[in-house]
Amino acid sequence: MSEAQYHPQTLAIRAGRETSAFGEHSQALFLTSSFTYANAAEAAAMFSGEQDGYTYSRFTNPTVAAFQARLAALEGGERAQATASGMAAIQAVMLTFLKSGDHVVASQSLFGSTTNLLLGLARFGVEVSFVEGASLEAWRAALRPSTRLFFLETPSNPLTEIVDIAAVAALAREAGALSVVDNCFCTPALQRPLALGADLVVHSATKSLDGHGRVLGGAVVGADALIEQVYLHVRTAGPTLSPFNAWVLLSGLETLHVRMAQQCASALELARYLETVPGVERVYYPGLASHPQHALAARQQSGGGAVVSFVVAGGRAAAWSVYDACRLISRTANLGDVKTTITHPASTTHARISAEAREKAGIVEGLLRVAVGLEHVDDLKGDLARGLLK
Repeated sequence: MSEAQYHPQTLAIRAGRETSAFGEHSQALFLTSSFTYANAAEAAAMFSGEQDGYTYSRFTNPTVAAFQARLAALEGGERAQATASGMAAIQAVMLTFLKSGDHVVASQSLFGSTTNLLLGLARFGVEVSFVEGASLEAWRAALRPSTRLFFLETPSNPLTEIVDIAAVAALAREAGALSVVDNCFCTPALQRPLALGADLVVHSATKSLDGHGRVLGGAVVGADALIEQVYLHVRTAGPTLSPFNAWVLLSGLETLHVRMAQQCASALELARYLETVPGVERVYYPGLASHPQHALAARQQSGGGAVVSFVVAGGRAAAWSVYDACRLISRTANLGDVKTTITHPASTTHARISAEAREKAGIVEGLLRVAVGLEHVDDLKGDLARGLLK
């Protein structure tokens, strides 16, 4: 299909569709490890890349290809490479484009596992500098002749810090470095980093792209020349997305825009409510006028997203009390689900990073993160009020 003529909501449903001779209306699920060839010449041509086709599901599968094509269309990228998880996508980028002696600049407000992965690059001779993401001067000051890659989340997990994608991407380009944006919180329904100048976008498809907490998945999206290099790494190393998970994710993409629109509306209302609750010291949500990067978020996002974080007075004991009092909201560390979830980042998603790193990133003991789903927002307010107002 000609993608340029259609709106994103249509691409989320129609892009990447492949049908067989049976003419099935829904995307087919190809549960096979390998594919056969008409003759030896065809097999050789496919394995060499001289002829398009499917050979082995570790790196070529029609269902996975459909998911990749659809996500690339939504992000405005030339190509996507799917992976087994979001962390596998980030690792694939790092192992594809970095070598010993290289330097990475990353925002200090990151998902805990991402921070640990970046710190682990030291064993391979790759140095990482963490900077305040909202400060362009901090990014500029961290540059070295050996800087090869900028990595950022925006909004960040869990404090929803907003980084100026266009400005950071331009700085990276001037320095000859790649700019990589984790677009997990916004998804292409709300933000398209490639259009703002980023080189690559990474996703934990496990989150909002699926939207129902069913499967794991990840992806890297960008220009064909860059994704070809990621593909060659994934083809050899094998952190690939399974056909079944790709099939599930395809259905998730079909409802992405309507889900995100409702979740954004509910998240904003919930955030405004939390600002009025005694004992809530601070609320983090880009849609609030009180958010320090509210104006920037309004420029580069079409909605505030589904994640609201807030700090309660009384530290860990008070936060755990609110957490334990929830009866409706799911107590789990996942996000992007139709079912609202709550987590205490300091003891879950960011527990494995050092106390010093948590302090620098603003992950205080009283912090709670709520990922808003599709329940009625009044029920969510009531569930949090059970712990907040007791």
